[in-house]
Amino acid sequence: MKIEILGATCNVACAGPLDGRPLILVHGAANDRDAWRDVAPALATAGLRVLAPDLPGHGLSAGKAPASIEALADWLLAFADTMQLVQFAVAGHSMGSLAALELTAIAGGRITHLMLLGSAVPMPVSAALLDSARTNPDAACRMVTTWSHTPGFFLNGGGGHGVWGAGKTLAVMRRNSPTLAGDLACCNQYGNGLIAAAAVPCPTLLLLGRRDRMTPLRAAQPLQDALRHASRVEIADCGHAMMTEKPWEVAAAMLAFMT
Repeated sequence: MKIEILGATCNVACAGPLDGRPLILVHGAANDRDAWRDVAPALATAGLRVLAPDLPGHGLSAGKAPASIEALADWLLAFADTMQLVQFAVAGHSMGSLAALELTAIAGGRITHLMLLGSAVPMPVSAALLDSARTNPDAACRMVTTWSHTPGFFLNGGGGHGVWGAGKTLAVMRRNSPTLAGDLACCNQYGNGLIAAAAVPCPTLLLLGRRDRMTPLRAAQPLQDALRHASRVEIADCGHAMMTEKPWEVAAAMLAFMT
C-alpha cells in the first residue's frame, strides 16, 4: 500500500483483518518491511492488523532518511495519524526499537503495548563500523550480517528449502546500504533513551537473543531497569537478526505478550 506522509510517498506492507488490533512494526538500520516477512504472517493469522512501513528513504518509501531517533519517532507518529490509529501497539527491532521507545514516550498514552527486539540503551556503534559504513557500505553490510547471526545459523544455511538464511539479511541490507551510515549514526547519537523509558506508561516487552553480539544481553539491563512495566523474554541460541533466525519464537513471544 502507498500513502502520503509529510509530503512523501510511504510504502507499507499490510496483513491481517482491517478490524484487528493495529500493530506497527518498525525495522532496523539499513532495512525495510521485509525484515518482518517471516514474522508478520503469524501475527496476522492471530487477528492483528499488521502495518510494516518502509521508513523514509528505505525500501520503496520516498524522502530522506531521518537524521535522528527523535525525528524517526515524529515520523512514526505522523504515520499513525495518517492511518487514523487512535490506539495501537508498536514493535521495533534494533534501531527501530529506539524509535518505538521514543514514540511511546511522546504518544500521550495512545500505545497499548511496546515491544523492543534486540534493544539496548544506549546503543553505541563502534568507530570501525561507522567508518566502514561511510567509506565501504557493502563491506559494512557484510560485517553486520556476520555479527547479527549465530555462527551455527550462518554456517548451516538456515531458512530451509535451499534458502541461505543469512543471505536474506544481507540482501535486504544491500538494497538499503545508502542509509546504513546515517542509521548507525542515529543509534550511536541517541541520548534520550533512558529518559524516554522512564516515561513509557504501557506494558513493555524486551525480546532478546541470548547469543546477540550486536546488542548483548548485559546491555539491555539499564533499559529494563528504567522501564516501569517491563517483562523480558530471551530466545535461546539466537542472534541479533532474531526475526530471521527464530521467526516462530519471535511471533509466539509477541502474541503471548499482547494477549
